[in-house]
Amino acid sequence: MNGSGKSKQCEVCQSALKRNGKTSAGTQRWRCIQCGASSVKRRPDLKRRAELNLFLQWILGKQNQATYAAQTGRTFRHKTRWCWNVEPAVMPTGEVHLQIQMDGIYLGRGWCALIAIANGKTLGWQWCDSEKKVAWIALLEQFPAPQVVIIDGGSGLASALAQAWPDTRVQRCLVHVQRNVRTYLTLRPRTDAGRALRRISLALTRISTREQATSWMQALQQWHHIFGELIKERTYPLGPGGLRPKGVKATQTWWYTHTRLRSAYKLLERLVRSGELFTYLDPALRGSTLLQRLITLKVESTPSCVPCCELIGGCRRLMPSVRSNGGCIPTVRNQPNLIL
Repeated sequence: MNGSGKSKQCEVCQSALKRNGKTSAGTQRWRCIQCGASSVKRRPDLKRRAELNLFLQWILGKQNQATYAAQTGRTFRHKTRWCWNVEPAVMPTGEVHLQIQMDGIYLGRGWCALIAIANGKTLGWQWCDSEKKVAWIALLEQFPAPQVVIIDGGSGLASALAQAWPDTRVQRCLVHVQRNVRTYLTLRPRTDAGRALRRISLALTRISTREQATSWMQALQQWHHIFGELIKERTYPLGPGGLRPKGVKATQTWWYTHTRLRSAYKLLERLVRSGELFTYLDPALRGSTLLQRLITLKVESTPSCVPCCELIGGCRRLMPSVRSNGGCIPTVRNQPNLIL
């Protein structure tokens, strides 16, 4: 049946229709005056909207599929199977932001989502297989260059920023720096040098003034003055067949004895030299929300993913369910904005 009001017409003979009671579900039934065909008015758009809302409630919520269906999870999957073919899109507005946070999330099965976030909202994303330069450039070129970009130091992003946003200042995520140092030193370093360096790294997120930043850099320099000779110590193999640590090549004639301790210090030293640790303390940026965003961002795995989840379909919940739900992403090559 098509038309509305007095313009309702029979789909068979195009004659006028009249009311003919209601169905068991309470829907108005119509009957053709000429041929007697019976029909009801259908609104597939309203049905699809209800199914999509149900799908979003599940994928962004914590309940299982059976909770959102009258019977079983199989009924839910059957009704919402088409929802996997809906690809969200965020149209660039051209707005110039003071700061943008960039991060990459690995979702398994060869997927990686590069995300740009500003003021707690997702600006856009780029699908790829790894955080490489060409993928980051494809994301960066979607927006005007901000004044500051907050990054975690992932591979490929630094060179992409130099090419796409050469005038944008860089602020490294301090919590990611702390995690990198923790990876080298562990939670409980065994040496005095390791414990002292870890204490210095933990103080990073408590710095809110330039004076505190200067004191922190002096503490790092003092650490190097005390333990500088320690991280220069070398170890030589005992003959051609001598034992070697993991990662040391067979052709190497020596290696640093305290490799992990040295790497942790060199990481902090390199960031101090680059000027990317305390960009948020620049007087030109005072009064902005950059400091607050940096302290509260902390690029934790779940919160940093939330804006992405709201737009790309649940992020970590989306990918494991694709195969069982007949989605549109059985392989990475089906995504139009994918860079491999």
